[in-house]
Amino acid sequence: MLEIVRTLLEASPLLALFLAIAAGYAIGQISFAGVSFGAGAVLFSGLIIGAIAPKAAPPGMVGTIGLVMFVYGVGIQYGPQFFASLRGPGIKYIALAAFGVLASLGVAWLLADPLGISLGTAAGLFAGSGTSTPTLQAALAAAGNQDPAIGYSVSYPFGVVGPIVLMTLMAALVKPKFDPPSQNVRVAEFTLESECEDRTIDEISASLPADVKIVAVRQQHVNAPPVTGTRLHEGDGLLLVGSPTSIEQAKTIVGHEEPGRLSRDRANYDVVRVYVSKAAFVGKSLQDIPLPDFPVVISHVRRGDVDIMASSDLTIELGDLLVAAVPTDRKAEVQRHFGDSIKGNAELSFVSIGVGIALGLLLGMIPLPLPGGSTFSLGVAGGPLVMALILGWLGRTGPIGWRMPVVANLVLRNLGLSIFIGAVALGAGAPFVQTVASNGVQILLGGAAVLMTLVLIILIGGYLLRIPFDDLLGVCAGSTGNPAIVVAAGRLAPTERTDIGYAICFPSMTVVKIIAVQLMLG
Repeated sequence: MLEIVRTLLEASPLLALFLAIAAGYAIGQISFAGVSFGAGAVLFSGLIIGAIAPKAAPPGMVGTIGLVMFVYGVGIQYGPQFFASLRGPGIKYIALAAFGVLASLGVAWLLADPLGISLGTAAGLFAGSGTSTPTLQAALAAAGNQDPAIGYSVSYPFGVVGPIVLMTLMAALVKPKFDPPSQNVRVAEFTLESECEDRTIDEISASLPADVKIVAVRQQHVNAPPVTGTRLHEGDGLLLVGSPTSIEQAKTIVGHEEPGRLSRDRANYDVVRVYVSKAAFVGKSLQDIPLPDFPVVISHVRRGDVDIMASSDLTIELGDLLVAAVPTDRKAEVQRHFGDSIKGNAELSFVSIGVGIALGLLLGMIPLPLPGGSTFSLGVAGGPLVMALILGWLGRTGPIGWRMPVVANLVLRNLGLSIFIGAVALGAGAPFVQTVASNGVQILLGGAAVLMTLVLIILIGGYLLRIPFDDLLGVCAGSTGNPAIVVAAGRLAPTERTDIGYAICFPSMTVVKIIAVQLMLG
């Protein structure tokens, strides 16, 4: 029976890959003593299938494509936050990660003699513990033999599973609490006081904070759009939208907050939420998009899970959800005008993706000099990630918009992650079993020691430095590198900060690992 299964799987590597993905996700949902591995469990199922059917591993290009899809999606999504963090705590995070990486390299070097292994094998332990294929490639070139591949195949599973287990245990000990996502936009209703008597809409608007917009006016028990020149009186109602801080400041200008005055009456003027799904609007600022020939006041835009103020220079992207006040009987016209199809959330510009990834791969191929005359490159992981961070930060270059809807980005990333982990695990199954059988338990313990040095320094050091826990998990994920780890971190800390920490540390630590391992073997 086992022979039949082996023959079937080896005859169809794609069957083996998707079987590993399906089984891994099923296993990943099971909780073991409160610990579950999510997408990381694809590694286990892949190792098992790879050990049973050694020739079932798909071509290396398959896993590489998955990796590129994942890192490019992360970079595009978090480019703006990455560069913003570099002006804040990002430098501290990179310094902590670099200390942990170099300390783990030192442990690998010190363990070479006691374990009876070559420095090349020790370098492989270091590369596998950090799940860094570019580092392995650099180690193979510097060693001139296949010794690093042996250490890599042994420590790679530890490099994926170990951080997930240690982060989960620390979360159980620390029991972190996360603040709810900060509110970017607040909508409030106010009743005007005597100070506003006989002032016009324009005068009131000019006295409000710059980011506060008047969305609707209530006079004579009727809601209406804010028409220029309209005179206001004590007791009239205003619907304002702005940042929470600015709305608080507005209270001292217009009057007292009185929720429900405008929202209860939808007879004449109502709110419509409409998806932008027509390509004609994409890439244009709000001030440049054509609007219907009746009052339409766009109050704010929801992009993914984030509300953004509808400033005149805000650039529209596919899948944006516009929140607008319009005459009640014209809502359907507004929906037709913008498209209002949820398909906008899944629209991808394959021109921008193709160009962006191609630029990233070219960047990863550029040889960068090292002391002593050697060189290194960012490779197929670091190059696309760095390029995606830059493009995500730019947002648009001429006619090309680099960003993509959040939903489409998540699909791209998760599909890429599954393919990458499954392909790598299928290829590592047989070497892992052979290495353990021939080299014994001591090399396994060596790989675990290298990995624990890296992770514990970052987790404990970050805790002592009072780094926010979600940021800390992101730093740990970026330092160790495997995409499954950042996914697990996101499950432990359900904020976007884990992805930002990963995006900050992964490219920089890839460079540090490549340089360090070449210096060690040199």
